[in-house]
Amino acid sequence: MTVPALEVEGLRHSYGGNRLALEDVGFRVMPGAFTCLLGPNGAGKSTLFALATGLLRPTAGRVRIHGHDIAQAPGDALAHLGVVFQQPTLDLDLTVVQNLRYFAALHGIGRREADRRIEAELTRLSLFERRTEKVRALNGGHRRRVEIARALLHRPTLLLLDEPTVGLDIPARRTLIRHVHALCAEDGIAVLWATHLIDEIDPATDHVVVLHRGRVRANGPVAAVNEETGCATVAESFDRLTAARPTAEVEAAA
Repeated sequence: MTVPALEVEGLRHSYGGNRLALEDVGFRVMPGAFTCLLGPNGAGKSTLFALATGLLRPTAGRVRIHGHDIAQAPGDALAHLGVVFQQPTLDLDLTVVQNLRYFAALHGIGRREADRRIEAELTRLSLFERRTEKVRALNGGHRRRVEIARALLHRPTLLLLDEPTVGLDIPARRTLIRHVHALCAEDGIAVLWATHLIDEIDPATDHVVVLHRGRVRANGPVAAVNEETGCATVAESFDRLTAARPTAEVEAAA
């Protein structure tokens, strides 16, 4: 039986004891799968990511990464994990390669091996020629790709991305999504991609978890979710599952 890359079970979290952010959240992300965590702003996506990365402890429930409980064996669990947070965390005054070498050193990767991995990841993401430029000189899409390269240096098998396309134009968004899908197809990396943008979902291949007001409203392949709701498209399913879509956007092509 294949062990899930990420397993969330009965997850509950409240702030200050009375403001409930998540209630009985459960789903799995399997190896090689691209799973979209879809929900409007305020649905609880960022709270879920904080719990999945060990930044917060849940009020109840469990998070397992490749079978390792993040509360009981955080070192074993987090060793498998790469993360791209919603807020950029690169040092703008360092070059691309300096940022990546610093991260590699924090993970105990020697300089020669680090440079080999940096070259491989930047080449994969079409950024190797810009390795000596300061991050400040890069546009938003390129900075996001640097963050993905950084998250892959320690060879994780699970990649979490929290609203990674915020602030990017449509061509940059599409390029980023294409690169991350390739990680699943070519390397078997499991991906959890949090977004409020419905058009970032590929109905043909993606698994979707709809989160609304702290609860999972649907969980499965897009076709199965549409069949369950009796809708023709994931946008229609999302409308029905959340009753309204004031902050979930579908950005029109330019």
